[in-house]
Amino acid sequence: MLARWLISAISIYIVALLGIGVQVRSFWFALLAAAVLGLANLLVRPILLLLTLPLNLLTLGLFTLVVNGIVFLIASAFTPGFQVRGFLPAIVGALLVGLLSAILGAIWRTL
Repeated sequence: MLARWLISAISIYIVALLGIGVQVRSFWFALLAAAVLGLANLLVRPILLLLTLPLNLLTLGLFTLVVNGIVFLIASAFTPGFQVRGFLPAIVGALLVGLLSAILGAIWRTL
């Protein structure tokens, strides 16, 4: 679990370096953002997915990207030093953090 938290923080930090509208003051704030994002994914995301189930079915699951962006925005609202500058950067940032976390997690498991 500690490795997953660290991988998520590294992913958030890398996405912030890309300059797509996601900002993190330092790696310590990325660690805090990863913890808050993990809590938001645990508590808020299932409720949002349940509430948006008809839209998710209608769009064949693509609306999940919007839900992930909303959760990303919620995490940035509750985390000092972690800022997302809009809805589109939130969707792109959530997508990139998810992809980077999956890639880094696969690399970590092979080591």
